[in-house]
Amino acid sequence: MAAYHGKNWDLIKNGIISENTIFKLVLSLCPAIAVTNSLRNGFLMGVAVMFVQTMVNITVSLLKNFIHPKIRIPVFMLIISGWVTVTDMSMAAFAPDAYKQMGLYIQLIVAFASIFARAEMFASKNKVVHSMFDGIGMGLGFLFALVAISFFRELLGKGTLWGVPVIDAKPLLIMVLPAGGFLAVGILMAAFNWMNKRYMVSK
Repeated sequence: MAAYHGKNWDLIKNGIISENTIFKLVLSLCPAIAVTNSLRNGFLMGVAVMFVQTMVNITVSLLKNFIHPKIRIPVFMLIISGWVTVTDMSMAAFAPDAYKQMGLYIQLIVAFASIFARAEMFASKNKVVHSMFDGIGMGLGFLFALVAISFFRELLGKGTLWGVPVIDAKPLLIMVLPAGGFLAVGILMAAFNWMNKRYMVSK
């Protein structure tokens, strides 16, 4: 039982650290630049991706024995698009203000290579519970990255966090522009990998 729970915990750590979608695999950078000029948008996008990733993994794992290998790719895409549609409609209904700013990027989740890759490489070969924890881990890693990026971009670019004024100083407006997004991603990616490397060496 302990080994069973240990594997699930390792899957979560793997998604957050070892195979972090943005900081390690350098995938799905479009939303990392486009929606992270505010902490609220970055957080909501991260939650949306985590939900889709987890539900896709669960669904693929449940249906893996019924999916013919020759048609698995279109089936996986159909599953992903179905859960993205659920997420898109839910956000439009319950968070309309945020949806107006990031609705297009919610719809683009269907094209995220990271979600398809986990369905193909993990969920289609593992049990439902392990697939669920793998989806949660990958989703949390994506959420962590977007929150970290949007935290610094909003703080430095607007002097606010979640729309609340925090710094009474002239903001660095470049941080809320696309160039500032690339700068923030690059710096945080370097810091993440440096700390991860130091941690691995110290172990």
